[in-house]
Amino acid sequence: MVLISLVRDYIGRMLQDIPGMKVLILDSQTVSIVSVAYSQSELLQKEVFLVELVDSMSKEPMAHLKAVYFLRPTSENIQKLRRQLANPRFGEYHLFFSNILKITQIQVLADSDEQEVVQQVQEFFADFCAIDPYHFTLNMHMNHIYMLPTVIDPPSAQSFCDRAVDGIAGVFLALKRRPVIRYQRTSDIAKRIAQETAKLMYEQESGLFDFRRTEISPLLLVIDRRDDPVTPLLNQWTYQAMVHELIGIQDNKVDLRHIGKVPQDQQEVVLSSEQDAFFKANMYENFGDLGMNIKRMVDEFQQIAKSNQNIQTIEDMAKFVDNYPEYRKMQGNVSKHVTMVTEMSRIVEERKLMLVSETEQELACNGGQVAAFEAVTNLLNNESVSDVDRLRLVMLYALRYEKESPVQLMQLFNKLASRSAKYKSGLVQFLLKQAGVDKRTGDLYGNRDLLNIARNMARGLKGVENVYTQHQPLLFQTMESIIKGRLRDVDYPFVGNHFQQGRPQEVVIFIVGGTTYEEARTVALHNAANSGTRFILGGSVVLNSKHFLKDLEEAQRISRTNSVV
Repeated sequence: MVLISLVRDYIGRMLQDIPGMKVLILDSQTVSIVSVAYSQSELLQKEVFLVELVDSMSKEPMAHLKAVYFLRPTSENIQKLRRQLANPRFGEYHLFFSNILKITQIQVLADSDEQEVVQQVQEFFADFCAIDPYHFTLNMHMNHIYMLPTVIDPPSAQSFCDRAVDGIAGVFLALKRRPVIRYQRTSDIAKRIAQETAKLMYEQESGLFDFRRTEISPLLLVIDRRDDPVTPLLNQWTYQAMVHELIGIQDNKVDLRHIGKVPQDQQEVVLSSEQDAFFKANMYENFGDLGMNIKRMVDEFQQIAKSNQNIQTIEDMAKFVDNYPEYRKMQGNVSKHVTMVTEMSRIVEERKLMLVSETEQELACNGGQVAAFEAVTNLLNNESVSDVDRLRLVMLYALRYEKESPVQLMQLFNKLASRSAKYKSGLVQFLLKQAGVDKRTGDLYGNRDLLNIARNMARGLKGVENVYTQHQPLLFQTMESIIKGRLRDVDYPFVGNHFQQGRPQEVVIFIVGGTTYEEARTVALHNAANSGTRFILGGSVVLNSKHFLKDLEEAQRISRTNSVV
């Protein structure tokens, strides 16, 4: 329960040492950080009776309440605080910041506190959104910036890097570790983030990061999403990843308002491995097994509902009243999972995703250009296949066969342009410019490295258990290389004069451009098997194919107006 328990611990410490009725004041980023770790009922237990956003606070004085602020230490937040302290609404102010405060910022706060209402100012390093025990995100806006050269928009590139460095620093300060740092050589933005992180940890704030040394230093590896553009383009068939791909998850919440008749209390549901035992047990299960497990859960619920109908004595009534809250909770949980799985089944049927996905997996995992071309052409001609699925198929084909079959690729571009007017084939060419074979470091298709070629052949001979989940993200290979000490220095250089002897026991992999739930599953399953190396995965956002394509379109639009890329 690594990351979540770290954040919960910070929030718990913030609230429990301040007795009495409290108001919790957050900003647009810390509201996500708190909401994934603490439920509203848990906040109530800590006597938090009101949660407000620092941007939109009422003017009404509430001197009986103690204000607990938890904010990122940005200059905008400091200015808002300055104005609020000049005219205080609350009896006491307790200020907590999610990262390192500058001396000048502390000075501004001290000067503003003329009425001496501030009781304490502290740094609690929960500057990341811990969505799962081994998976964090920074929910970064303007995620497309990583695809653009710095010269196009230097201020945005700088604020993108700053936020990434802050988030990574927050994770290591919370873990009380200082890592050796490596990055993907072919990515300028990964290199920049790695170097700025090293500068912070080893120069600017070296005292803060001077934790007790472990025998082998932890590793921070900064890599670029464009090294594996295949994973975010694929349809998913395991529960958590599938919900994000087909419906969308934001801060462990799923918005179900657009689905037909959903009861009022189910319009937005929480999908958290911490708060939902069924989800925790099934989040990595494939869609077929999930269906069976949901049926079992519904059957169990029906048994309980039947026994509740059979109330004959006063004792039965008392027992029913005692168990009612638990019964209501179970009812809500059953209906939540049934609603989501029903909706996903509808989408799979409507978009013919079983058909589409089989070809996607073949493109991602197996060779055979002639058969692949035929399969993609057939799906482009299929009226039931949606525009976005056609686009993804052509992209997956282009990534795999850009060098082998340029003529057929042009035919697919033309067909895509005629069939899906909304998508110009320029987007596929832009993807190849961004993440084509010449730009990538890793052995994405297992056809460069002799070992991988042999492994793929063996897998082909053995056959696969499930054609829809045969794909393994490139991250799996990267993790294996780290465990075996085979991650090449040429491809992933160290920052500064550091190097690593022995196998690291803790590794944080940060993906600039975003992680996927498929990769988070790979990490969680590895950690569960307990191999002696524990991995934590983080990134700028959590992607699904829609988000990845949106970033690609936005980067293409900007680069066209600047015509530099």
